[in-house]
Amino acid sequence: MNFTRRVLPLLAIVLLAGCASGVKHADMKSSMPTIKPGEGRIYFLRSSSMMGAAIQPTIMLDGQAVGQSMPGGFFYVDRPAGNYKVSGATEVERSLSLTLAAKEVKYVRSSISFGVVAGRVNFDLMESAAAEAELAGLAYTGGPKK
Repeated sequence: MNFTRRVLPLLAIVLLAGCASGVKHADMKSSMPTIKPGEGRIYFLRSSSMMGAAIQPTIMLDGQAVGQSMPGGFFYVDRPAGNYKVSGATEVERSLSLTLAAKEVKYVRSSISFGVVAGRVNFDLMESAAAEAELAGLAYTGGPKK
């Protein structure tokens, strides 16, 4: 019993420490900058699932670090229209290619699945309606990257 009283609070702290905290998308959406002419916006989001919560890989866009995949968090980047490769690695590297048009908004969800040694990061393009619904409750995890 004494063991349980000590371990459960520690376990809760460890699990909660892995989740994103900050301003929710719903609270900041109206104050976000508009997309510049010739550019599009890519949102990166991850649900607040406890699956792989401690695994927070760096997300790369064409080989450049743009943010971290944090449970319950999102961030975005604005880029010129063109073709892009999103990637991330834990025990293996995974990637997703996408084409961004001027003034277009794309949504890339990251998730963690089981791996041999560590969880593996996965990327999926989301439909805008589903992404916007999920984004509303997610916390902003970083400034827009240029």
